[in-house]
Amino acid sequence: MNRPRDISSQMDEGNIPPDGNLATSGQAVAHNQLPYRQDQAYLSDSQAVSQGIAMNRGRPRGRQDFQIAIICALPLEYDVVSLLFDQFWDEDESYGRARGDMNTYTTGRMGQYNVVLVLLPNMGTIAAAGAAASFRSSYSNLQLAFLVGICGGVPWNGEDEIHLGDVVISKSAVQYDLGDQYHKAFVIKDTVDDSLGRPNKNIRSLVKSFETERIRDQLRQKACLYLKDIQSAAARKRRRFNYQYPGIDKDRLFIATYRHKHRGTQACNFCDTQPDGFCQKAAQTSCAELGCDETQLVSRSDLETRGAPEEPEIFIGRIASGNMVMKSGEHRDKIANEQNVIALEMEGAGVWDEIPCIIVKGVCDYADSHRNELWQRYAAATAASVMKAVLGRYIMTDR
Repeated sequence: MNRPRDISSQMDEGNIPPDGNLATSGQAVAHNQLPYRQDQAYLSDSQAVSQGIAMNRGRPRGRQDFQIAIICALPLEYDVVSLLFDQFWDEDESYGRARGDMNTYTTGRMGQYNVVLVLLPNMGTIAAAGAAASFRSSYSNLQLAFLVGICGGVPWNGEDEIHLGDVVISKSAVQYDLGDQYHKAFVIKDTVDDSLGRPNKNIRSLVKSFETERIRDQLRQKACLYLKDIQSAAARKRRRFNYQYPGIDKDRLFIATYRHKHRGTQACNFCDTQPDGFCQKAAQTSCAELGCDETQLVSRSDLETRGAPEEPEIFIGRIASGNMVMKSGEHRDKIANEQNVIALEMEGAGVWDEIPCIIVKGVCDYADSHRNELWQRYAAATAASVMKAVLGRYIMTDR
């Protein structure tokens, strides 16, 4: 891999010191200068060191020097994002917070960006909105927030298939649980006053570039590298989870009308007498234990032909957000068809109008009654990897 022009043009190969530290040769890289690949996405510290490029970073002076925020709703999402930090700033002392701010922050660096990470106290739009508002009071110079984690995926995006472990990036968002309930009908509010706003021009321009095949391919390639960084870091730190791809055979989609319930020899009195009811015991039982009929699985040829399945695809589109975990294939498809969404999650609507925001979520289930937790950590890892790749393409404006 070639060295970036701005560095290599200033020195001969033989002038790089044996330890790879440019500072010892009097040619230190400034703290805001970053080694770039030809695609302009930044190198992580480990990648830079492997090329003999030293990274010299100064600690931010205060909260005003942080312009990027990352928001996670679950500890498992926070854990995987933290594995992608190149450096932490709060191990010696924290930067504090504004009066009235109840958030607990983790500060550090990803490449050239000073980043502040927060874990929400609860899932849902209310907790997300409160945390985002407090974010603004403590970190007044934030330009961009990433909402990173897991979501339920809509299996089809037009002619393309969305699979478990794939990643969705928000082009827009809709709050699907805000509306009017009529007899046998719920109507989502979509007036100007009730709808979530458009992202700012900077974010729209960035996300639009991801709709091109060239940029999306670069994003995917970079994300695959960061996913390997996560897996390596987890092994090195002896984490309980390795964030490996669970396997093609574990990616199972049932037809939307086939519900997760007791049948046959597993039948219970409730499932027999209430065919449209919800059985808590069945919900806590796996498909294998219930004996869910595999003839009801949807045949999906794309998974077999798309190449390396452990390398996630990236989809750009509208994301539905609401204060509920979707566990109904029929309701999923209804919302997807009416609102043209590609995924459903729980925090985006709370953050969206508080901070300039991009939602980046990994698909951990198909938002139906057959959902389970097997894919959650891998999906969180793919989302974090794509987020860091997106961050590498973000151009901050002068303050």
